[in-house]
Amino acid sequence: MGNGDTRVRGIAARAGGWSARHRWAAVGIWVLFVVLAMAVGSAAGRVDIKDSDELKGETHTAAKIIEDAGIKQPAGESVLIQAKDGATTATDPRFRAAVTAVVRAVDGTGRVTDVTSPYDTKTISKDGRSALVQFDMRGEADTAGDRVEPVLEAVAGVQKDHPQLRIEEIGAASMRKTFSDAFGNDFKQAEYSAVPVALGILLIAFGALVAALLPVALAITAIMATMGLMGIVSHLQAMNDTANSVMLLVGMAVGVDYCLFYVRREREERAAGRDAGTALRIAAATSGRAVIVSGVTVCVAMAGMLFTGLATFEAMGLASLMVVAVAMVGSVTVLPALLSLLGKRVEKGRIPFLHPDKRRARAGRGADEGSRLWSAVLKVVLARPAVSLVVAAGALLAIAAPALGMKTQNLTLDQEFGDKLPIVATYNRVNEAFPGGSEPAQVVVKAKDINAPGVKAAIASFRTEAIASGASRGPVDVKLHDAQNVAVISVPLVGGSDLDKAGESLELLRDRVRPDTLGKVEGVQAPITGQVAGSHDFNDQLVGSVVPVFAFVVVFAFLLMLLSFRSLTIAITSIVLNLLSVGAAYGILVAVFQHGWGASLVGAHGVGAIITWLPLFLFVILFGLSMDYHVFVVSRIREARLRGRTTKDAITHGVVTTAGVVTSAAVIMVAVFAIFGTLSMQSMKQMGVGLAAAVLIDATLIRGVLLPAVMALLGERNWYLPKWLHRLPDLTHDEAPQEMAPAVRDESEPLGV
Repeated sequence: MGNGDTRVRGIAARAGGWSARHRWAAVGIWVLFVVLAMAVGSAAGRVDIKDSDELKGETHTAAKIIEDAGIKQPAGESVLIQAKDGATTATDPRFRAAVTAVVRAVDGTGRVTDVTSPYDTKTISKDGRSALVQFDMRGEADTAGDRVEPVLEAVAGVQKDHPQLRIEEIGAASMRKTFSDAFGNDFKQAEYSAVPVALGILLIAFGALVAALLPVALAITAIMATMGLMGIVSHLQAMNDTANSVMLLVGMAVGVDYCLFYVRREREERAAGRDAGTALRIAAATSGRAVIVSGVTVCVAMAGMLFTGLATFEAMGLASLMVVAVAMVGSVTVLPALLSLLGKRVEKGRIPFLHPDKRRARAGRGADEGSRLWSAVLKVVLARPAVSLVVAAGALLAIAAPALGMKTQNLTLDQEFGDKLPIVATYNRVNEAFPGGSEPAQVVVKAKDINAPGVKAAIASFRTEAIASGASRGPVDVKLHDAQNVAVISVPLVGGSDLDKAGESLELLRDRVRPDTLGKVEGVQAPITGQVAGSHDFNDQLVGSVVPVFAFVVVFAFLLMLLSFRSLTIAITSIVLNLLSVGAAYGILVAVFQHGWGASLVGAHGVGAIITWLPLFLFVILFGLSMDYHVFVVSRIREARLRGRTTKDAITHGVVTTAGVVTSAAVIMVAVFAIFGTLSMQSMKQMGVGLAAAVLIDATLIRGVLLPAVMALLGERNWYLPKWLHRLPDLTHDEAPQEMAPAVRDESEPLGV
């Protein structure tokens, strides 16, 4: 176990060795790469996902017709005028005066167009107590929220003059502004707080400022480079803000993790008495290899999102894949160079009372003794592995059980935000008075001649049948675009904000009303889109992609584990343990957000469902991230076994010596993810809680109890590889450059095959 210069093989070892020898070149190349990626990406600009590319099916067809026709759909707004008592109706003079005042006020701002009175458009509720003044915002719909403030102020002024009535504005622009004001800073604070939270935990883990700054610096530079790459790649695969946020989240998690694994191993070897060069070579060959195996596995998992066919998922998958790849490359190249440059200065900025390595040295304990807590846990687990397995697996299955009744749907406005925003109450009042009026279905009719008698008759018939069929209570509005031969029919759906009932109304329109009217005119296209239709199409496409995505991720992760560890047993147990972790995360989500168990503890309310995109997203992210810990722990166990330790001793050594770094990495991930769990939006809260819970379970119950229990029961069968698989490529070359101790076999262990 001296400081001899033993040769090692493998990409990670060679990359680390080259970087340590050419440290200034390695650092310079990395800095140049980051700067060039940002510069080129900024110059290229980011291409964002178009509405027409967001989904497939009818929603895509409708958006494509509108886009190809060059029709600019403005942001529509409505002002609800409603009697507060049961006596006042729309025929009352005071009510009429309020309507007139609203029309004049909003028109007088100069920010709107096509202002219509409810007396002309018949947008008066059945009970006569509510009416809608409707208009469009001038300019681009995407930026209408920035220009709606004067209109909101004008409406508020009319409300002051008519206190006996309820006068409230709602629409695309006002909702966008409300959400931006309420939650824009919320998101920024979450993103900005991730860095100081990670740095604080690293300071505790390392006890030195310089060592703590290294992982954060690597993660930040990897994120910066990826932002530039996203701009370049967006010309092939469009991106969006969601992909950017997910990339930041994943980049911070894996960037810090990979660097943490590497730095802790290098410090551990130096604490064991090895010189700086040998310690760095050992870290490169061991932790460096674990980083590459883990990084490739995470990249494969993220690539699973490309099979969904959903533009946002594809963008998230590609962005996450890139940031993981960049962080992985940085960890095995520039990090060894920086550690070589810094030498003992990596311990600069020591924090008092946080000197674990020095305390161990004074106490005469080895640097690899590891955590006392996990040593005690492992002693119990390895003494009774079968009992530990049954108890831990039973607990995880019990936690996962609620997932069997999982209900997914796109959350409505009141589900997403509860009663935190006044506009949610307005949304509910509009839907009560005009079911579906706040989110109508839109039928985009395309014909050779939109004014042809047959087409006009079919549109008129559709309007009549939409109400007669019970799909809508009206009013059904038709907007003609003569020059483009396109008509847009707005149909308020019965069911309103109840997506299940509104979905039934949508199916009635698509399956019965449309075929009997517009479908009988040759050459007419009439796809139906809108909020409810988009949710319906999204769900259908997402459900259809679940099997191929799950199969791709599981199969490729299995193959990577098989090639990396050359063990069929390790590959199978890796998949099973990861699936248990994901299942437990699903169970917690359903228990908290669907059934409301302990919902108040995380600031949730009675949502009653899991947002549609989250289960698949969580599966891909968690399956990838959980491999970080698994690969790191199993690599250490395998390394110890190859040095001649018995399997049980190797398990104890591997788990205990990695406990500190795995715990630190898990705490950072949980803290970063938990930040998103504090946001007010229920979808973001679900994502944050799901990720944080899964990582916590994975780093404790899975890696600390289940993994050692399973491996202890299997003994030498852990390393089983059938003879017919011996021809597989050997990716296990990176081993610790240390003298191998004579093999010692526990007599109770069966011989390996």
